[in-house]
Amino acid sequence: MSSLFVEYPWLNELLMGFTGFHVGHLIMLCIGGLLIFLAARYDYEPVLLLPMGFGCMLANIPFSSAVSEEAGAVGFLITLYQSGIANELFPVLIFIAIGAMCDFTPLMRRPSVMLFAAAAQFGIFATAIGGALLGFDYVHAAAISIIGAADGPTTIYVASRHAVDMLGPLSVAAYCYMSLVPVIQPPVIRAITSKKERQIRMDFEEEKPVSKMAKVLFPIMITIIAGIVAPISVALIGALMFGNLLKESGVTDSLSQAAQNELSNLVTLVLGITVGSTMTADNFLTLDVFKILCLGAVAFVFDTVGGIVFAKIYNLFAKKKINPMIGACGISAFPMSGRVVAKMALKEDNTNFIIQHAIGVNVAGQIASVVAGGLVLALIPALGQLIAR
Repeated sequence: MSSLFVEYPWLNELLMGFTGFHVGHLIMLCIGGLLIFLAARYDYEPVLLLPMGFGCMLANIPFSSAVSEEAGAVGFLITLYQSGIANELFPVLIFIAIGAMCDFTPLMRRPSVMLFAAAAQFGIFATAIGGALLGFDYVHAAAISIIGAADGPTTIYVASRHAVDMLGPLSVAAYCYMSLVPVIQPPVIRAITSKKERQIRMDFEEEKPVSKMAKVLFPIMITIIAGIVAPISVALIGALMFGNLLKESGVTDSLSQAAQNELSNLVTLVLGITVGSTMTADNFLTLDVFKILCLGAVAFVFDTVGGIVFAKIYNLFAKKKINPMIGACGISAFPMSGRVVAKMALKEDNTNFIIQHAIGVNVAGQIASVVAGGLVLALIPALGQLIAR
């Protein structure tokens, strides 16, 4: 057969898709198909998993022109990667869109919920240490740990800076675990809370009006304070708060609507298919990827546990007890986590409506996850250098 290709070189050009195909390509095509199936059949983060699955397929067809790096014939997915992932543009644009969609007034009415959101980031730091113990260097361990915040854009942002070779599996893990919030969180919550605790009532609190001035000042002040605490987070927290400022200013409605709709949809589309194209057999079918998926699950569970444990400790000293389940809402999966916890409360007691409190903590989790990501980027590499000395 090989002699035939030597005699007729044009045959190799014609059949290279078949001759270059190997079992790794087949496995990755199946994984891409699985992501599309989960999106289409079970509605698991469809706007991201479906483009990611198709991008994975495009990248794992032998000699695919979509990912060609040949001079003068660079594939469109390579161009998108260089234009939006390598320079961190796409995650930042996504955060502008998210900010324009967010309503931070529940957080402004009850700033104390930020404590629960901060506690729910415990899994990030615990997983970073665990990743380092499993053999990952500190920067890669930090990138893996962000999965626990259930914050896809932050995961991609961190990976594009310090773990480019892990971008595909990190992104897939982050968005898969986000979509599995209704599956993962309830058993974890039930395991560490009693029925009596889950039935604690949190009455509806009259929502005090928040002035327009406060709404406008909030994103500005958060950007400044969070930026000083973790300067490396300014790009993400600044983009998030800029989107929110567009919404709350009341004078840029057209820009706010564009960010919420056109910008969000367009960037999500190209982000998903571009990230999917990084899922090639060479960098996905490895033991490290298996470790990443396991550590991501650990981070997610520990974040949920951290928020609940903090709420239980709070109850030891508080006169007015809170339902510890709201601590689980401190992750960034907004508003999914808040809804899951509210439904659990109703299942325990069909007259116990805690959606107001759960969503307040969930909103705070949006900010806490970005700040935590910045702190991880700043602290973990520094810790690695300190230990190396």
